[in-house]
Amino acid sequence: MELIEKLNWRFATKAMNGQKVPQEKVDKILEAARLAPTSSGLQPFEIIVVTNQEVKEQIRPNAWNQPQITDCSHLLVFAAWDNYTEERINKMFDLTNEIRGFENEGWENYRQMLLSTYPQRSAEENFIHAAKQAYISFSAAIIAAAFEGVDSTPMEGFTPEAVDEILNLKEKGLKSVVLLPIGYRDASNDWLVNLTKVRKPKESFITEIN
Repeated sequence: MELIEKLNWRFATKAMNGQKVPQEKVDKILEAARLAPTSSGLQPFEIIVVTNQEVKEQIRPNAWNQPQITDCSHLLVFAAWDNYTEERINKMFDLTNEIRGFENEGWENYRQMLLSTYPQRSAEENFIHAAKQAYISFSAAIIAAAFEGVDSTPMEGFTPEAVDEILNLKEKGLKSVVLLPIGYRDASNDWLVNLTKVRKPKESFITEIN
């Protein structure tokens, strides 16, 4: 029940107090994001962790001027691959073989299937697919933050092109997808903090087919 209690505790924090999150907690949040499942295990995204206040100040006007951008402890930027390439796919398959210490015929056949499929698709289609994988990791980070008693604010309200330029993501073949400021709530200035969490009731959210 502890996890459910933590998820009931969390909300999209509207005001943060600038207090720093201990590095141990940040590391756990990032590790949860790293361990999240992704399609074919490719992990087609990276997380950029921004603590530099000047950089956060540059990002804020390009994120609807939301104060959490500059008042948070750490700003996590989830950035997806701009495309699937043979090099990127091979790198992940080679890493798997290296870590596991052997090659598997079925795994190698699967590699060839992806190589014959993904790079032939449009860059836009591949980016959209990669971005969906980033969202899985993004959700894991939100849950982990709540478990650690750390507030967070999921953000899609920003101009990706501007953030990409500020963080030099194009040079890395990445595009920003979603932002996650983490920190601690400023309860005295957060209009949402005392409002009841609203979610659909279970009966209208879950359909069981027995």
